[in-house]
Amino acid sequence: MNAIIPRHLFCFFFPLLLSIYIIPILIKIAFKFKVLDHPDGNIKNHKKPTPYLGGFALYIPFIATLAIAYPFENQILWLLLGVTLLLFVGFIDDLKVLKPLQKFFGQIVAVICFLKGGYSLKTNFFSDFFNVIISAFWMLSIINAFNLIDVMDGLTATISICASLSFLFIAFYFKQYALTILLLAFIAPLIVFFFYNKPSAKIYLGDAGALFVGGFFAAIPQLFSWSKQHSFAYYVPVIILAIPLLELFFLVLIRSFKRIPFYRGTPHHFALYLKRKDWSVKKILFFVSLSGLALFLVSILFLFQYINLIHLFLIGFVFLLLWIWFVFI
Repeated sequence: MNAIIPRHLFCFFFPLLLSIYIIPILIKIAFKFKVLDHPDGNIKNHKKPTPYLGGFALYIPFIATLAIAYPFENQILWLLLGVTLLLFVGFIDDLKVLKPLQKFFGQIVAVICFLKGGYSLKTNFFSDFFNVIISAFWMLSIINAFNLIDVMDGLTATISICASLSFLFIAFYFKQYALTILLLAFIAPLIVFFFYNKPSAKIYLGDAGALFVGGFFAAIPQLFSWSKQHSFAYYVPVIILAIPLLELFFLVLIRSFKRIPFYRGTPHHFALYLKRKDWSVKKILFFVSLSGLALFLVSILFLFQYINLIHLFLIGFVFLLLWIWFVFI
């Protein structure tokens, strides 16, 4: 325990301080080399060009911390390879817009890296083949969900912090200290980034950052031993990441209904619906934070079997109705 506490303190404060140092530098680099997000009057309604490179503001402290303090193993190397690939696919897309198939191909290669590292569902309910297929579908969904949800100052950072803290609490409870180190190294730069990304944002994640964050959340739940708790515990990541999954579901549904390709950008994001209802950005971020807290509490109650699967589906149905009411009605 004496060795665990200093390592955890280092894995939080080192990336925190490194983020404080490098983010202003990355902002200057973005302006110098014109790596900027320009307003388009449709989805991008910010007032002036804003630097990208927020993905590197998360990635550099995260990697540097793990290089110093994390015991490198084959599995973690596949995770780092996958998220690094996603970061650079997104960065290329930030510099020059990729075709949807090109971007999707990069995501598939990253998912293959995760699967080769053993990041897949482990349950006896399905065969190994279907476990892999379901895991690949899950990871592609989460990667794209975080890519799609990044449409407002502070939104992705807020959702990511809420989800990370939820996973961190569970990892600490299960005494999975290698996992808590990973999460702390990820959370610390996120917190610093939020203060630069909150309204009015001085830096954006860009596709590089959104894909990196999505890749992390796609893979990290696979490191938990859900089956040791109870047979349906693997629903917990779905609960914790419900907001980006709802964003993905309704965007695909609305765009399909309007006969728009699901990958084409449209102003049908939940945050933009709330803005059109005269919600301020701060109110939307508070709403998202409150929803994240509620989802965390439900996930804990379900994980520790205070509520069963039937209760969970009933709560999920009520949450869905409330989401539709707040966002669309």
